[in-house]
Amino acid sequence: MSVNCAAEKCVMKGVDCVRLVCGRYMAVVSSKFGSSVWRMYDSETNMEIFRYSEDCTAKQIDKAREIWGLPTLYLPNRFDGGLLKTSDGEYHLPVNETKLGNHLHGWVHKREHTVERMEADSERAVLVTSFTHSEADKMYACFPLDFKITYTFELSEDGLTHRVKLENLSDKRLPVSICTHTCINAPLTHGSKQTKLRLSVPIEQRCELDKRCLPTERLLPLETKDLRYKNGSMRPTLHMISNDMYTACDNTLDGKPFYGVIITDKASGHRLCNEVSREYKFWNMWNDRGYNGYFCPEPMTAMINCTNLKLKDEITGYKELKKGEGFECWQRFFTVKS
Repeated sequence: MSVNCAAEKCVMKGVDCVRLVCGRYMAVVSSKFGSSVWRMYDSETNMEIFRYSEDCTAKQIDKAREIWGLPTLYLPNRFDGGLLKTSDGEYHLPVNETKLGNHLHGWVHKREHTVERMEADSERAVLVTSFTHSEADKMYACFPLDFKITYTFELSEDGLTHRVKLENLSDKRLPVSICTHTCINAPLTHGSKQTKLRLSVPIEQRCELDKRCLPTERLLPLETKDLRYKNGSMRPTLHMISNDMYTACDNTLDGKPFYGVIITDKASGHRLCNEVSREYKFWNMWNDRGYNGYFCPEPMTAMINCTNLKLKDEITGYKELKKGEGFECWQRFFTVKS
């Protein structure tokens, strides 16, 4: 059945963006701000999916791009002392988390990206953006590897599908670790309350972190608090969640296997589902101290500090690409009405 779909240029907060519309869903993507999804809205459930505020300015978002909307991070989370060791190289990234002595979140989300294509038909609206890292970038001095990362956003009646493709254009091995710093709005449904939100995350083992938020390399069995994620009783805000990291496993959605996170607004019964591809092997939960109107269930393809760990790659999720090779992963956001 055909629906009303469109992909069009727009201006949000004074910044050129692209608006995707399909049926009840609307999404706005800012290529200028690292291909971040600034907004996703479902008009039927009245759900504001990602952290969004009419009052927040583009300047405020620019100061903290990781905590608005849906930013994608390449080389996410922390690397001890900025060190990043591959099988054929060693790179020293700037320590931008000085309190803990780590490099945090990379730089790709802080660059302006290129709009490659935008189109719509009777079933979907599509936007493709990309960023190419080369010697023109100031980070090339410490990370002299050429690569291209391409993002495809597809909005349909099935929700928003977000695809990432990473390609190595360098002669040396390219490290692979990708995540989205998924900032979910709280409350999720207009007129509801944060106390009504519940978070279900399919987890298997806890990844123990030290005081610098780096893995100790110990994988622990789930305890009482952890099981609240697994059984869907975790309230995601109004208390602190700080880097609760776990290995991923299958969830269930309406009695069927589902590889992803489910957030329920118990007041309305509406649910937000974040399905991810099997390349995402970890979930990291964080909520910025719990009282800022959002929380982040972050899917990650590799463990924190992955390049520097002694654990086998099969455990950490770490991969490397040879020249000409690519890596792809995807996720999908959709709502389920009560």
